[in-house]
Amino acid sequence: MRPPSALPVTRALSPVRRLLGLWLLAVLLPWAAQAQGLLGGGPAGQATVQTEQVRAELLAHAPQGAGPGQTVWLGLQLTHQPEWHTYWKNPGDSGLPTELQWTLPPGVSAGEIAWPTPRKFPLGPLANYGFDGTVLLPVPLTVDAGFSGSHIEVKLFASWLACRKECIPEEGNFTLRVPVSSSTAMHGQAFEAAQAAAPKDQPASDSRLQPQDSFLNVALSGLPAAWRGQTLEFFPEPLGLIEPGAAWTQAWEGARWTARIPLSPHRSDSPAQMALVVAQANPPGEGPGTPGVRMDVPVQGDWPAVAALPVAVPDALQAALDANAARGGAGGPAAGGNTASITLWAALLGAFLGGMILNLMPCVFPVLAIKVLAFAKHADDRAAHRANGLAYTAGVVLSFLALGGLLLGLRAAGEQLGWGFQLQSPGVVAALAVLFTLIGLNLAGLFEFGNVLPSRLTTLQSKNPTADAFLTGVLATAIASPCTAPFMGASLGLAIGLPTAQALAVFGALGIGMALPYLAASWLPAVARALPRPGAWMNTFRQAMAFPMFATVVWLLWVLGQQSGIDGAAALLMLLVVLALLVWALGLKGRSRSVLAGLSVAGLLWLGVSAGPYITRMAEPVPGAVVATAVQGVSWEPWSAERQAALLAEGRPVFVDFTAAWCVTCQYNKRTALADDAVLADVAGKGVALLRADWTRRDPAVTDALARLGRNGVPTYALHQNGQPPRVLSELLSVEEVRTALAAL
Repeated sequence: MRPPSALPVTRALSPVRRLLGLWLLAVLLPWAAQAQGLLGGGPAGQATVQTEQVRAELLAHAPQGAGPGQTVWLGLQLTHQPEWHTYWKNPGDSGLPTELQWTLPPGVSAGEIAWPTPRKFPLGPLANYGFDGTVLLPVPLTVDAGFSGSHIEVKLFASWLACRKECIPEEGNFTLRVPVSSSTAMHGQAFEAAQAAAPKDQPASDSRLQPQDSFLNVALSGLPAAWRGQTLEFFPEPLGLIEPGAAWTQAWEGARWTARIPLSPHRSDSPAQMALVVAQANPPGEGPGTPGVRMDVPVQGDWPAVAALPVAVPDALQAALDANAARGGAGGPAAGGNTASITLWAALLGAFLGGMILNLMPCVFPVLAIKVLAFAKHADDRAAHRANGLAYTAGVVLSFLALGGLLLGLRAAGEQLGWGFQLQSPGVVAALAVLFTLIGLNLAGLFEFGNVLPSRLTTLQSKNPTADAFLTGVLATAIASPCTAPFMGASLGLAIGLPTAQALAVFGALGIGMALPYLAASWLPAVARALPRPGAWMNTFRQAMAFPMFATVVWLLWVLGQQSGIDGAAALLMLLVVLALLVWALGLKGRSRSVLAGLSVAGLLWLGVSAGPYITRMAEPVPGAVVATAVQGVSWEPWSAERQAALLAEGRPVFVDFTAAWCVTCQYNKRTALADDAVLADVAGKGVALLRADWTRRDPAVTDALARLGRNGVPTYALHQNGQPPRVLSELLSVEEVRTALAAL
């Protein structure tokens, strides 16, 4: 028989997790809606968006009208301020192409962008492909023969990356009404110029591409005779195949143009045929480049092996991989030399080990209180103990699969997201703060869910106790997901590029690794025997564990302040105060309960209407400032791809810290290894530049930079040096690891 002092714990634990299903639905639905285009940034109901860098305007061209069977041309015209540019379909070494997402009436469909010939923008050892000045990106609309209506209602959500020395992601919503019966030709000259600037399709005839060693040998025939003897530029449409900024040679052999172009050592594709554009180099003026020629050229011969990034691989993982290869195990050399299979098995093993380590990360500590209380509550009931272990494991694994599936789905829909993406939304951060406030108040004893919820809900736990354990797993996953533990980074980075089934297997292995310690403990009698018997200590422990919950709320408020500004953080804090007043009032008796609860509900409604927009908005980013360190002359600068390239062009090594306010591991590393005097002295001695890439907000430029390193989460630390591939350090930094990497420069 349980002591009476243990009874309140049973009631305290059960409803907390039952609220998680509704909370999780509320958190994830906005992301799913965004994937369908139901959410978006920028003003609605206009054809022009003006920023400090770019003026974007939606134009139409329908000289024959927009009736059934006609083709209508629409286009986004970008007018750049001096020195600013946006990007082509292949942006080169960095950047993101302009993306157009159309919402059209039934019977009308949009084609692909008819990209003009791009320009090359060199920057030190790197180069980008894109446009400056004024450029029009035309898109054909096809009107079906059965279309009926007096006009075509066009809606466009566009996003582009404007860069100079810094890069600013921008977006806008555009609307335009195109009449069916009358012509729309006022912008005809702009569309004619865009059509003239587009590369002309040409058959490959006897042109060829041949990879050899670390170069791509190019031989093109049939180019315009007027180009002979001139210097040309080479623009491949596939991403990441060549080094755009590297020096390369070219020559004319009669009517045949040849070139020898360095291949990227970290490319992810080996196509049998390549679409490419060639054009005259260094075109005068602004806007698109000189009209070029587009070909689909076959590739002859085999592509050379892709070099691996020099990622810091822990000894345990490397030993396991070496042992597997030596045995000729699944995916090993003896099994046919399938390198992709070895990589998949490495990702699964890394995800499994990283999931186990997640249990030691500070992100997960607040959930340990609920785990320990659940262990103690069932210490004498082995069947319940094991059932809860299985249910908790199911909650963790299914939650990781759900998050992984949602991430893959959103990326397939065009979102530039990575691991921990949910905490880049102020609404999600606010929802977590509300949840942890309620849990903290409950653990502190301010209220019992049984006093404020219907009796039918409070009896569910006794009928189905495993539901509590399952939802505890959901809660643990929600808190752990922003963290990237050792072993996890490379595995998650690889998972994003794998087929869906293999990617979900990696996320599942991560969940199994995280749940395994709890599952094993629930099946080992020695663990239950080591726990103290249920008693009065559980109430004391329960109340003490309220403080880690409140500490988590403080952290979430700080994260929200980074995203929504001080007004958003203050609004959420006031909402939490009124929420605490409400749950306290619901525990009172008589008239006081009705009056105070009614006032609290009215206050919450008023705050939701008046202060809600301050909480959920994404405030304008504050330009990053230089942050001095304890060593004179060593400072952290805000990261940008252009700043990194400029520093490398000066011959300086660059250390990049990819971080976020919601990443607790990032904050720990920032205050320990990265602030160590010996590390900073080594930085000064080697002349290393320190850049900090903040991913607290959704930033496509940072997402793209992480992807180039084979990562999709933070923390990530990369050390760059001219002529060398980047060195990626482990997620949980040590002073010795950083100093060793710096000493190798």
